[in-house]
Amino acid sequence: MKDPLTGNEILKLKHNGVEVSSRMGFEKLRPEDVAEFIAYSTTIINNTETELAVERGGITVDGYLVTPLSVDANIKGVKKKPSKEGMDALRMRDLHCFKSGTLPGEKSLLVELPSSAVIVEPRSSRTVSGVIKDPRHYPILCSVDGCFPKGTIRYSIRAGGHEYIFTWQGRSVANCSR
Repeated sequence: MKDPLTGNEILKLKHNGVEVSSRMGFEKLRPEDVAEFIAYSTTIINNTETELAVERGGITVDGYLVTPLSVDANIKGVKKKPSKEGMDALRMRDLHCFKSGTLPGEKSLLVELPSSAVIVEPRSSRTVSGVIKDPRHYPILCSVDGCFPKGTIRYSIRAGGHEYIFTWQGRSVANCSR
């Protein structure tokens, strides 16, 4: 389905009173950067009478297993001391995907530890977000239709013991660039 405000694609899955929707966008922090960042938001709607534990699943980009970046949702700017990967922590406020409204502004983050979970209370919803750095060199393909990530991005999230797997074709990922 399409977001009525932005026209960007939203993927939705439903199972036993739980609806999980996914949005995804990509951008560069600065035009001179080579690295592309892919941001994603997942909204979990719990229409059941029990609370749901939500845990992060895996993310692959064209078969490359990718780990979400450490994200600081509160402070503006990128840390000046880069790690081996070129970035220590990414500041969510710097991403135009969230500032522009392309992705929901709620910034509940799934914690780095795989054993920890976010709880969604009965009859409520919660949005969780994350960011990855595209692991490929020259991951963007440009044509007269615009620029989009090449290939396929797959990620999963576990809610209430059920795995929800989303498959995004590069052309359906929103371009958040300014």
